[in-house]
Amino acid sequence: MGEPAAEQVQEKVDAVYRSESRRILATLIRLLGDFELAEDALHDAFGTALERWPKEGVPANPRGWLITAGRFKAIDAIRRRARFDASQATIAEQLEGEVCEIANLDSESIEDDRLRLIFTCCHPALVPDARVALTLREVCGLTTEEIAHAFLIAPSTLAKRIVRAKAKIRDAHIPYQVPSADELPDRLAAVLQVIYLVFNEGYSASSGESVTRSDLSGEAVRLGRLLAQLLPEPEVMGLLALMLLQESRRVARTSPTGDLILLEDQDRALWNRDQIAEGKGLVEKALSSRRFGAYTLQAAIAAVHADASDAAATDWARIVRFYDVLLRVHPSPVVELNRAVALAMRDGPDAGLALIDALLARGDLTDYHWTHSARADLWRRKGSMAKARTSYEMALTLARQEAEKRFLERRLAELG
Repeated sequence: MGEPAAEQVQEKVDAVYRSESRRILATLIRLLGDFELAEDALHDAFGTALERWPKEGVPANPRGWLITAGRFKAIDAIRRRARFDASQATIAEQLEGEVCEIANLDSESIEDDRLRLIFTCCHPALVPDARVALTLREVCGLTTEEIAHAFLIAPSTLAKRIVRAKAKIRDAHIPYQVPSADELPDRLAAVLQVIYLVFNEGYSASSGESVTRSDLSGEAVRLGRLLAQLLPEPEVMGLLALMLLQESRRVARTSPTGDLILLEDQDRALWNRDQIAEGKGLVEKALSSRRFGAYTLQAAIAAVHADASDAAATDWARIVRFYDVLLRVHPSPVVELNRAVALAMRDGPDAGLALIDALLARGDLTDYHWTHSARADLWRRKGSMAKARTSYEMALTLARQEAEKRFLERRLAELG
């Protein structure tokens, strides 16, 4: 094969890797029952493709060819190990003896493998940090370095976390399967939590210079789309809607110099109308099911904001009603805080201050900087600048994100 043709094959291999590698890996994990073995087999299969496709041509079914090649490479690797460990020979014989028409695997079975992989990576037996790391690594295909950089931890720490998670799956015999109908609600909650944790870190970074990390929020939206395609449950649609509606504002959330801009001050012409339209459609579908939960209700609140032409036109009464329902479905101090802010917008600052002061009095959210910032803003609206200053200063001592610190410093400067 000539050089131009070889380059075309290289491009084809690269394209297949980008579009198919996570699907192929998910199937290899099911067939081989081992994360590390499947990852090695995946890379061996693509290496073999680079050697053979220039000579033999690109197969009609590249995905099936690569799965087959990866499986046989794994069997060869196990047989080599069998020279030192007799038990490995038995494993190789079992894998080789299994009837599996891999080349003819249909798209549905491949996608089932991806769904199995998501539920395995997000199993409740794993600690939350491990679920996030493993999902980003195995389902999304991010490198260890990329994940570590996003969460501001050392790559070595992140790598150990992933190794421990894989060992836990192996040693605890965590099944590589989609939960039964009875188990699904509890198990799905863990999956949705992982996706939203990833999104939140991308949409509102917990620390560092940048307010947002579009790579992480983008991965979370991509994962949400995948899950909605594979498992179109109302809360899956609700979470995807919430992420789309929040992500639609990302460009408007910071100034050209990287300073934070609150929702009420954002240029709504910068909001992504395609994401808003898609998100609102998903919200309506999830609400109509009557089987929705906290993510759908939060998305419904975001949709009310998206409908308002400016902050003054926001239907705060409707938002308060949604928060009333959310507080019953998912009671939490953060929901109470957000409801207090909405109530203050509907009924005046005194109504909100009473609820925030009650939260702090019982010891909730005392270390959360947005609690004190919200309290300061309500005092500012009442004209009590000294009390506003005290709360802004408390918020500033608790903030970790650089843009949020600058925002609070500006608020303090505005008080004079």
